[in-house]
Amino acid sequence: MIVRRLTCGGLVHSHLHANLKRLQGSQVMARPSSDLAALREIFSKAKNIAIITGAGVSAESGVPTFRGAGGYWRKWQAQELATPEAFSRNPSRVWEFYHYRREVMLTKNPNKAHLAIAECEERLSKQGRTVTVITQNIDELHRRAGSKNILEIHGSLFKTRCMTCGHEAANYKSPICAELEGKGAPDPETNDARIPVDKLPRCEHKGCHGLLRPAVVWFGESLDSDILTSAEKVLDSCDLCLVVGTSSIVYPAAMFAPQVAARGVAVAESNMENTPATMRFKFHFQGPCGTTLPPALALHDTEQTRVLDISCTQTTLSNTGGLYWYKYQKYLVDYNEQCGDGVLDK
Repeated sequence: MIVRRLTCGGLVHSHLHANLKRLQGSQVMARPSSDLAALREIFSKAKNIAIITGAGVSAESGVPTFRGAGGYWRKWQAQELATPEAFSRNPSRVWEFYHYRREVMLTKNPNKAHLAIAECEERLSKQGRTVTVITQNIDELHRRAGSKNILEIHGSLFKTRCMTCGHEAANYKSPICAELEGKGAPDPETNDARIPVDKLPRCEHKGCHGLLRPAVVWFGESLDSDILTSAEKVLDSCDLCLVVGTSSIVYPAAMFAPQVAARGVAVAESNMENTPATMRFKFHFQGPCGTTLPPALALHDTEQTRVLDISCTQTTLSNTGGLYWYKYQKYLVDYNEQCGDGVLDK
């Protein structure tokens, strides 16, 4: 079991951080390798690949992370606005914040890292192999890049949930309501719009008209149990794990990859800098995700061989015709040799 006991979202929790420290101290750890060829060899054999992504991936698309120095919207940091208490106190201000983020995202596009993941998933699916993205990001850039197997553990900017009836739905309106048009400027000198609650986004499901909130996991809230269960299955069965653009300080996601590593599975971290979990991993590649990730996920020589083998089988059977179909089983034993003799050139 990887994640079932880790259901509380938020920044570093001291007891979980201590747990990670115990994991780190439980075995002697060598410095992670940056040998791309060695990672590619493991990649070529992997059947179930888990890719955990964080804000660093989206940052390369120009998405504000609201982390670290300068990570403010007006005079507030994200963790001051992304809470149930903040929404209860001032839903207008919180909706301005999320309206701003939604509108910004509509101007951004997936970058090379997003596209490499999506292309890899599509390519490997044709070989009976799986790639699953477990993302902390709420921007849907993975989806827009073409990824299909996505677990959004923190929700989505483009989904809403009704505070009255609980109905959750996709919502791509721009603006999400008339009163928010032109609002949400991040400048510290900007005054709150103070939009009346009845003018904020409202539920349209079966005439409910309840107040909507962003369908994201706020600090202090539990993650969706169904998504956690799905993530647990992916992490328990993966034979390669990539950790891309994540700080490894937001729990429970910060524990995902270290616990995969603890069962002996290769984990490769791609990030601009070391993280608290770096020494737990077999590989670490420092630099922009859009630079380090595409070579790791590109078509491997063994995949090209598989394509050639299939083509060889089809060509040979076509040339020999149905009369020799009975030789097919013997052919499967000998087809590599036949391919080497130039069958494909005929």
